Amino acid sequence: MNYDVIVIGGGHAGIEASLASARMGVKTLMITILAEQIGASSCNPAIGGLAKGHLVREVDALGGEMGLCTDITGIQFRTLNASKGPAVRGTRAQIDMDAYRIYMRNVVLNTENLDVKQEIADGLVIEDNDIKGVTTQLGNTYMASKVIITAGTFLNGLIHIGDKKQTAGRQGEFASVALAEYMKGLGIEIGRLKTGTCARIDAKSVDTSVMEIQPGDTPPPPFSFRTDKKNFNPTQLPCYVTYTNEETHQIIESNFYRAPMFSGQIEGTGPRYCPSIEDKISRFRDRPRHQIFVEPQTMDETEYYINGMSTSLPIDVQLEMVQSVAGMENAKIVRYGYAIEYDYVQPTELKHTLETKKIKGLYTAGQVNGTTGYEEAAAQGLMAGINAALSVQNKEPLILRRDEAYIGVLIDDLVTKGTKEPYRMFTSRAEYRLLLREDNADIRLSHHGRDLGLLDDAYMEKFEVKKTALDEALAFLSQNYVTPTKEFLAKLASINAVKINEKTRWMDVIGRGDFDRNKLTTLLPDFDKYDDEVMEQILIESKYSRYIEKQQAQILQMDEMLKIKIPTGFVYNNISGLSNEIIEKLEQATPPTLFSASQISGVTPAALEIVHVHIKMRQRQQSR
Repeated sequence: MNYDVIVIGGGHAGIEASLASARMGVKTLMITILAEQIGASSCNPAIGGLAKGHLVREVDALGGEMGLCTDITGIQFRTLNASKGPAVRGTRAQIDMDAYRIYMRNVVLNTENLDVKQEIADGLVIEDNDIKGVTTQLGNTYMASKVIITAGTFLNGLIHIGDKKQTAGRQGEFASVALAEYMKGLGIEIGRLKTGTCARIDAKSVDTSVMEIQPGDTPPPPFSFRTDKKNFNPTQLPCYVTYTNEETHQIIESNFYRAPMFSGQIEGTGPRYCPSIEDKISRFRDRPRHQIFVEPQTMDETEYYINGMSTSLPIDVQLEMVQSVAGMENAKIVRYGYAIEYDYVQPTELKHTLETKKIKGLYTAGQVNGTTGYEEAAAQGLMAGINAALSVQNKEPLILRRDEAYIGVLIDDLVTKGTKEPYRMFTSRAEYRLLLREDNADIRLSHHGRDLGLLDDAYMEKFEVKKTALDEALAFLSQNYVTPTKEFLAKLASINAVKINEKTRWMDVIGRGDFDRNKLTTLLPDFDKYDDEVMEQILIESKYSRYIEKQQAQILQMDEMLKIKIPTGFVYNNISGLSNEIIEKLEQATPPTLFSASQISGVTPAALEIVHVHIKMRQRQQSR
């Protein structure tokens, strides 16, 4: 059977890739090991968080599904870092894992142009380094000019619980062994990583009354720009906080010799920023306790996820250490924690479109690219699906810049720098944090979603009304001034606003001090016409206007560099002035622009200028 795009995998990356491709009018097939596990959350029952919330909002602004699904199936919503500036805040939601999976599966199965096959992909059809299709364990062959592999942890997946090992993609599911071995034969650099999860506890056996309660926010912050904020009032369940103690630490420490990650049983590199409990005790032995978040997995609260206790220790140790924690003395484990090793594609093997450099038409996205997290996976899946569909349609690819989106930072980091450990998104990775906020993701990216056909007219009409109002308000504030008359100074004093001593832009008046809607409309009554969403943007843009202007100026200065493309096949090794290290990095990364080259660790401004000069020389020679 013939398709345009085939997506291997039905996790967070596979879902966004399949939906984007199909919604763009391209005939798409999803091949997944278990159809009922489409959208399954392998680890924690949560979406978003610091920096990860940015990715979810950006996926949503481009027309992806994750934000909508989270709003519909969420059971607690919070804004992290709420007391800090808007650039580093992050929305996080606990989800009903069962409801999330069912919602996503039903969306996939009801999407036009998208077929689903419950099979195991075991090989690819390739001719002259050009992808032609996929073979499966049932003997079927499906043809397509684009294939996206979103295999998550399934490529040669190996689960560890103590000294017990099991070949699996996640607990209870087949691993993808044949495809993993096939990938190694393609000459693509393959590495080995490790991640893990914690035990799940029978909720009836937990005493939450002795724990700190952690409720959701009121009002709850939705993820999707398409969710009606005014009528968003989901039922929210509390989470709880408890702590490990010296007894817990002694139990774990006395069993280090039985820990797969210390015994040499596990070879893959684990996530630095989400370590197992045994790794935390080993590295931070001086700490008297470690925080544990007890989180409901579903609205029914039948099981709790004990966030902060990821482990691969033997089952008897797991039970003993869990029961040493306050509130869990009588805990019953429903599912034991485990570590999983898996193969991943070194992302320097990819172009910025997430297409492999060696095999035309073959893309990879998600955890298989060395990332960790549902959000990073969804972002990559969406971009791979978009770019595969655009390629089928003979259109230019969509490559988001580092100053345009966290997704741009994520992909640029991966394909130019690669990774030797599971990559996680942080706000510190983005140079232009004040521009790339959660709250303005729609302003930054919805025009792409519209152009791709991933956002409908009804949403775009509302968006254009919002954007027009915001543009109008900001234009007034930035172009108009006020003078320190007695009358105006009295108004400022009446609302406890900072006094001005000279002619000042309205933007700077509003940007100083702690302005809210009431204070602003006291000074500018006409602004009362703007709704809360627009007003929030007005206040943020005013507060950070000077810093935003500086970042925009930096971007303008780099625009000339952004526009300069490095020709395909550009030869670096005969350029004098470039060190062997820089030549090797440029040849490995094959950056498409000088800006991309500038993001490669070790590539200096002087080296960029040398490359720039040689590009111009080559262009002059070709024009003769």
